[in-house]
Parts: sequence; C-alpha cells; structure tokens
Amino acid sequence: MKDLSNNTALLPSGFEDLLPPQAEAEYAAISALVGSFSKFGYRRVKPPMAEFEDSLLAPGPGASLSAETFRVMDSVTHRMMGLRSDITAQIARIALSRLADEPRPLRLTYANDVIRTKASQARTQRQFTQVGCELIGVDSAQADAEIAVVALAAIHEAGVKDVTIDFATPQIVEDIFEATKTEREDIDALRHKLSGPADKAFKAIDDIGLPELVQPLIDRLKMVVKTVEEAAEAFGFESFSVTIDPLETRGFEYHNGVVFTLFAKNIRGELGRGGRYDIFDGQMASESATGFTLYMDTLRQGISKRERAETKEVDATPDWGEVKDLHDQGIVTILKHKEGL
Repeated sequence: MKDLSNNTALLPSGFEDLLPPQAEAEYAAISALVGSFSKFGYRRVKPPMAEFEDSLLAPGPGASLSAETFRVMDSVTHRMMGLRSDITAQIARIALSRLADEPRPLRLTYANDVIRTKASQARTQRQFTQVGCELIGVDSAQADAEIAVVALAAIHEAGVKDVTIDFATPQIVEDIFEATKTEREDIDALRHKLSGPADKAFKAIDDIGLPELVQPLIDRLKMVVKTVEEAAEAFGFESFSVTIDPLETRGFEYHNGVVFTLFAKNIRGELGRGGRYDIFDGQMASESATGFTLYMDTLRQGISKRERAETKEVDATPDWGEVKDLHDQGIVTILKHKEGL
C-alpha cells in the first residue's frame, strides 16, 4: 500500500470517495429509481451546480437552506453565486421561467449531487446525491397521494423492503398545542399519545376537538393515507406500513400541507422526505407544488450489492470479434497487458 503520510489522499470532513462496488451499486439504484419515475410520466432535468444566489436563495425552498449554501464570487460578472445545497429550489426556478408555458401539472425528476456547508446529526456527509420528483401546478389530495406513491414504488423497485412512510401536517401543530393545553416541554408525552399507526393516530386527533378551520387539512391527510394504502396493496409493497406524527415539523420549514418522511427497517436515518409547498415568482406565491427527495447516502445502506459478471482474460491484441461475442454473452473481458510494446 502506498505511503499516505503526505496527506494527499485526505478529504475534508463530510466528503468521501465512493469506490467499487458501492459506486456501481449506487449508479444502478439511481437508474432504477429514475426508470421507475419515468413510468409515472416524470421527465428528467439537470440544473447547474452553481447559480446566482438571488435566484438560488429566493423565497421558498431556497431561502430555507441559505445557511447551508456555499457562496463564491463569479469571476465573469462579479456577482455572488451559490453552490446548490438542495435541488428543489432550482426546479422551482425552472418551472417558473424556462417551463412557464408548459401545460400543468408539470412532472419533473432529477438525480444530482448537492453540497452543504455543514453536516448534521442525521446526515454526516456534506456532499451526496439527491434523487427526486416534483409535481407542479396542481393542489389536491390526489396529487399529494401521487407523489407519495411514486416515491414508494421507486424505492420498492430499487430493492429496499420494510418501508415506513410517516405523514404529518405541520400547519396544525400550533392548533394541537392550544387545543390540548400542552406546554412545549411536554411534546414527547403528547407525541406518544397522538402518533403511531394511521387508525390510532387519526382517532386520537379526532378526539382532541381541533378548530373547524383545520379540519380540511385533516380530511385531506386521511384521503391521502387511504389512497397510498390502496396503492401499496395493488403494487405489493413488502412489509409496508403507514404512520402519522402530527407534531413533526423538523425539516419542513417551507412546507404548507401534507408532508411525509420515509424510513426502512435496518437502515439508519431517513431515506427521504417530501410534501406540499409553494413556489414563488418574486415575493408572491405563484404555484402550488409537491415533491420528494431521496438521499442516496442513506438509501445505499439498503441496496443489495450487485453480483459481479463473469470475467475472462484475453490477449492484449485480441480477436475483436471474439471480444464482442463475449460481451454479447454478458462476459466482462480483461485485456492482459505486458510491459513494453
């Protein structure tokens, strides 16, 4: 092994080299995910890694990640740019500009790296791949359910089993605290009472007697859960479960409707999260959207390693027709080289 004492192989905290077979497994999983999205009509976009910060950090998804965004000076325009820390903000910009005249609803998908200024307890990596979908221009329970089903179907197709989808509605949290006369420091006890499997949680929420004003949100959540459960049965998701946590707000700062977080048995951390939000043209909300993001650094834990294909060594100056025949049979060829000519 080479001497690494000169530190030339060291990387900054939160960055990593992804080597075989993990890199190969991740690439195959991304292909499976995007292929699954395309079956539901989602079309691929590829935003740039950097853009001007006034658009990248615009009100909505971008502004919520301002503190996690690297800034650099553009040497051409001398304007400040940001390196994307999340892709949803870029999809919002594309939807309101380049695709503004496209028919709605707009279905877009992406698979790109993001970079953040700091790691978190939940995510130790500062560079990782986000894969996801956005459904823009329709505000309905059916759209909320669609985006959840698309995420679940893709995860299942990628080979991850025992998935739990945990729903929430951040908008009703303050109403719950007020209706139950609960102090913030007692949130754990209240969460224990209200959270859990869908039937139990909905009964507990109904028993609170929340204001009529928030009832439409609860009714929508019930409709979304019912639709997702029906889809799960039809698709045959293995060991699938739905839970409700009506007090969950972490990570949903810019969301304003039904949201969800995805987990899987024996996988540490969140597979992904999603939900409803607004995208803005200037300071005013322009369109309602819903979407999700899957985190490949977490998802990798549940992806089976790919079996290596059969390999065969051939002479460094081979019969190329024979090489092609071997490739057609799925056999990997390794050319045997010698020093010199």
